[in-house]
Formats: sequence, C-alpha cells, structure tokens
Amino acid sequence: MNIELNRDAELIVGGWLASLNSALDGRSPERLAALFRSDADWRDIVALTGSIETVSDRSAIASRLVEAASATGARDFAIDADRCPPRDVERAGEICVEAILTFTTTIGVGAAIVRLKRSDCRGGEATAWTLLTSLEALHGHDEETVLSRAEEPAFNRSFHEPNWLDRRLESSRYADRDPAVLIVGGGHAGITAAARLKALGVEALVVDRMARIGDNWRKRYHGLKLHNQKHSNHFPYLPFPKTWPKYIPKDKIANWLESYVEAMEIDFWTGTTFKSATWDASERRWTVELDMDVAGGVHRTLHPRHIVMATSVSGTPNIPEMPTLDRFAGTVVHSSKFASGADWKGRPVYVFGTGTSAHDIAQDLHGNGAHVTLVQRSPTLIVNVEPGAQLYDGIYYGKGPTLEDRDLINASVPLRVMKKAHRILTDQARAHDAPLLDALERVGFRLEFGEDGTGWPLKYRSRGGGYYFNVGASDLVAKGEIGLIQYDDIASFTPTGLTMKDGSDRAADLVVLATGYKGQDHLVEQLFGPEIARKVGPIWGFDERTQELQNMWMPTAQPGLWFQGGSFAQCRIYSKYLALQIKAAELQLP
Repeated sequence: MNIELNRDAELIVGGWLASLNSALDGRSPERLAALFRSDADWRDIVALTGSIETVSDRSAIASRLVEAASATGARDFAIDADRCPPRDVERAGEICVEAILTFTTTIGVGAAIVRLKRSDCRGGEATAWTLLTSLEALHGHDEETVLSRAEEPAFNRSFHEPNWLDRRLESSRYADRDPAVLIVGGGHAGITAAARLKALGVEALVVDRMARIGDNWRKRYHGLKLHNQKHSNHFPYLPFPKTWPKYIPKDKIANWLESYVEAMEIDFWTGTTFKSATWDASERRWTVELDMDVAGGVHRTLHPRHIVMATSVSGTPNIPEMPTLDRFAGTVVHSSKFASGADWKGRPVYVFGTGTSAHDIAQDLHGNGAHVTLVQRSPTLIVNVEPGAQLYDGIYYGKGPTLEDRDLINASVPLRVMKKAHRILTDQARAHDAPLLDALERVGFRLEFGEDGTGWPLKYRSRGGGYYFNVGASDLVAKGEIGLIQYDDIASFTPTGLTMKDGSDRAADLVVLATGYKGQDHLVEQLFGPEIARKVGPIWGFDERTQELQNMWMPTAQPGLWFQGGSFAQCRIYSKYLALQIKAAELQLP
C-alpha cells in the first residue's frame, strides 16, 4: 500500500511540476494562480527574493513568484531523486502529499518542498497548499568544489617547511590581513556560522569575551541541561555521538563547543571584547575596535567587510525597575550570575520570575536545602518535558529522512500552517499535563498557553521566553515544597526581606532576578550607536508583513551587518543561508 501511495504521490507531484514549469516559462500569473489553493503560502529563503519572506494567498503568490522567477531565472523544478521521495504525510492535521524538489537559478541550485492536500488531488487538477524555495548552493562555489580546491598535495617532500599546525596558528592571528567576516559571540550561534562560512571558503574570525571556549555554558547554573532532545540539536557537519544522553548537560555542551572549534578549524579569539564599530560606506568595510585580555592588554583594529552579531537573542541581562528593591540589604543577583544553591542551605530565598531559569534555580536551591519561594510576575506556560515539550520537535525530528531533509522540512512550514499545527500539539500537551496544571492552579499559579493556544515554540520566536519545561520544579510548587507568591501582592522591600500588602513580613537573604534578557536591539545601540540601531530596527519577533523573524539571517538595512541566533536547530539550519548570502556578496553576485 505504501509503495502504491508513493507512486501515486510521485505522479501527482510530477503533473503539478509540469504545469508549474510551463507557467513560469510563460511568465503567466493566471496559470500560476490556478496551481495554488486560495489559502496557500509560499516561503522563500534567499533563492528567489534575496531575503527570507512568506507570501500568502493565491493571487499574491502568483504575482510575486512570476516577478521573482523573472529576476532570478528560476527554472527546471523537478523531484529531487537524491532526497526523500514524494510521500503521504500529516501536517497540521491534514493528510497531504509532500515532495522535495530541486531547481536552478542564474546564481545557484535551489531546494524546494511542495505540499498538496490529498483532498485536493482527487479531481486530477492538484493545487499546492504550501511551497518552500531555498538556495542550496552557488554555481561553482558549492562546498564540495571549495573543499576540492583547498586540498593540499598528498605529501610535502620538504619536512622543514611550515606544517599544518604552523600555518594554522599563523593564519588565525590575522597579523597581515583582515578577516572577511567578524563574528561577535562564540556560543553555538557564532561557531555554526563560522563553520558554514569556512566550508564556503570565506575567512571568518570569532571573538568572545569569555576566557575559554564554551564558558557561556560552562559558567551557568550547576544543574542545567538542554530541555529538548539531542536529535534536534546536532551541529552542522559534526553530529553528537550516538552514545550521548537524550538531554545534554551544560558542561558536555561547553566541552563540545571547544572540541567543535578545534575539529572544524574555526579561528577564535577568547578574552576579546568587541568595543565598537563604524561603517565606511566608500570602502564598504567596518573599522572595529577590540580589546584582548592578554598580558598587559592588547588593542586590535580590524576592517572586516561583514559583522555577524551572534550574541544570542537574549544576551544582556534585563534588570527591571522594582520599586524599593534598593532598601533590601541582602544579596541580589541576576539569574545569569547565579551558580549554585549550595551556599544557601536553610536560608530564605526569593526567585523573581517563573520561566525556565527561575524554575531551574528554584529547584537547585530547594535541593540544597534553601527555603525558596517563586515570585510570579506574569502568567507562564508550563509543559512537562516529556512527552508534551517534545511533541513539537517530534514532527520533524523523529525517525525518517536524513537530518538534512528533516531540516528542510522544518524550514518549509510557513507561519500560518505552523500556528495551526502548534494549536493541535498544545491541546495534546495540555491533555497529557492536566493533573499537573490543575494542581498548579490550585496553589495560585497563573497559567497561559501562548498566543491563541499555540504553545511554547512561538513564544520563543516572539519573545524568547515565558515558559518552563517541567523537570520537577512544577511538582514541587504544586506540593508547596517551593513557595509561590504573586508580585502584585508585595507592598515593598525591606532591609531584611519583603512586606506584603496584607501586612505580613517575609524574611529573605537572597533575591534572584530571573527576569530574562534584553534583545539584540539593546546591544546594537550600545556597540554601533543609535543611528545604526534605528536604521536596522527590531531584531527577533515576527514581522507582520513578511511573517518572518525580523532581521535574522538576512540582509539588514545596514550594509555588512547580519544577525545569527536562536535554538541549536535554528542556528544549524539558518547558518547555511546566512553563509550563502555572505559568500554571494563576496563574489558580488546579484
């Protein structure tokens, strides 16, 4: 039966593609419009629009697709015989035919995915529900060609000449030249971008103020683990070993970053602070000032053509205005500086916030014998780490096609369809978690489930937080072992703790502000100045017009300034498109 379905799916897609190619060749919006449902979505990643954008509804798609295909020479759409074959799948509650395609443009080769609802394929005139087009490689500059050109002779008969290590160390100093790209931030976002650029033959230097690669994970709180499973978190070119646990501890991640940088030969300067940068429009390059924490201190000035900000989507601690907090004589620390609860055994601690960091820190404190209370400032989405939190990744990263195919499938889901799928999954998660959620509400915890019930992934994409994957802290709250109060019930801080609006006093020795982080917008203004910050505009969060994350992985209004960040999966997927765009710019391709 599956073989018959696959053959049928291939015939359906083949017929649709013949009509698509004919309509594109004829530059006919009318014929194109007939190939799409009235509620269709087309998402393009760099291939045809030069950016990342989603176009919705039949007439808008037909008009924009003809325009983009004319500009880029897009042609020869066909089923990709080397990838997962056309098949029947369920997406957002709909049974549909899904096929991975290949196509060509003037500058490169593209990868595409089309979905046609099964219910639309019965009359012989199939119409597309979703279409993805993405740039896969540049003609003559694909990764295999770049690697082949860089291959050294099998042997060097002069053993006294500089060897690989000598050349590697000298090259990474950038003593006689500038890197084409400077990447600011050496976490997973920065080094995945550097690995992609290196594979395309673009020199990139990563700078990070930490003393050791991986310290941005190594120095975080003691009990931290990734809260989603390893199968969605692999790095480009070098996946995690099969022997690793599902949920990876922070120090294992930290050490992996360090080993990845070495294995992928990424140029990386630790202990280096990015001070400022100015853009020279006539030279089309930056002047960047760096301070290096070496003996005596070293200042370097570099002139890269591109800067990639990879300081995470939430880099600068957010310290909110809390009236009367200055009266408190105890210890106040932001969650980013909290290391361990071991020093607070038997002592009263208040953790402000109810997101992931707040819950993890509260659980750590509780485990160390502290008397800990969460202070809730706003409603929070709670989902058990299993199975609820994993349902969303399970759509794309269960068993099946290769990781590359699954990444393409992940990227191919437009926002409108994603919302529909996530509402279904959030309802399933809520049903799984009903006993816990009911118990939390009984102790006064305020719950919410994302915009229009779409769950945590879209909360992450819109604000970077506001949820917790329960690994035990919520159970402790529900049982009363971790206390809970509402921020609005606090009258004021006192030197020894809090006074509540009911007149009661609460002692506190430590206040932890698990109040999140400021977005990259804040850092851009600090490092580049208000003019460039205004020019670039918001970073992260959805743009209503394009239905995409603002200024991420695409050209910004400021030439030579790019942004990379997000989850491990997002960085793995979109670092590829970021690198392709920078390579095209270096080649001065349109």
